Amino acid sequence: MNFNIRMYPMAQQARAMVRRGDLGDVFILQGSHLQDWLLFPTDWNWRLEPDLGGSLRAVGDIGSHWLDLLTFVTGLRIEEVYADFKTFIPSRKKPSKPVETYTGKMLQPSDYVDQPIQTEDHASVLLHYQNGVHGVLTVSQVSAGRKKRLFYEISGSKSSLAWNSERPNELWIGQRTEANQTLLKDPSLLSPEARAVSSYPGGHNESFPDTFKQLYAKVYDYIFAGDFDKQPDFPTFADGHYEMQLCEAIQRSASEKAWVEVK
Repeated sequence: MNFNIRMYPMAQQARAMVRRGDLGDVFILQGSHLQDWLLFPTDWNWRLEPDLGGSLRAVGDIGSHWLDLLTFVTGLRIEEVYADFKTFIPSRKKPSKPVETYTGKMLQPSDYVDQPIQTEDHASVLLHYQNGVHGVLTVSQVSAGRKKRLFYEISGSKSSLAWNSERPNELWIGQRTEANQTLLKDPSLLSPEARAVSSYPGGHNESFPDTFKQLYAKVYDYIFAGDFDKQPDFPTFADGHYEMQLCEAIQRSASEKAWVEVK
């Protein structure tokens, strides 16, 4: 499964810090995944059509990456959800001729047809994780200025962590009794797991395309090793299946206006 965000060095570093107890007991997971590429009524993409993209849009498209990342970092699964959806643009202008995603649309009014929208522009989701951990997620594809900002903060009994995909080589560490820190990506200062997905020395940034490289390097290494009884260290079909279960529960919750257990 192409949950490539796991392969940022600082995602691996955060996971290592949570696992070794640097944060203490995890209390709260919060964050958002925001974009603006569907802000205007003339913005169009196949994901807007349920027959092509499914009955969930913002949650299924980008919310799933946040949900997977936080489960990866903390090791915690979600037990129940409460979701609220909003479609701010109930009717859009669908181009009558092909256009490229994310590009400026240079079409005339006669080149559009009105199309009702059935999928969500925005979602707010309350999350109950294992061990009594609480979470909250905001997903939006209509937030002006946010091209692709995945943000999370993890609050624990000892300290906190925060990460922002617009500044992917920095990890914020929050303290109660001493100065906060910003850990910059430097393989010589990171955990072995983070070092394994760092190709460049300190001061040389790892970027979004590098996450794909690191993901498929792990896949190929696993295949070449041939030990298929060993647990893979990359996202698999099972992780994708779990995200589908989460998405189904979130959609049902938004429809029923109720807490829904994740089966």
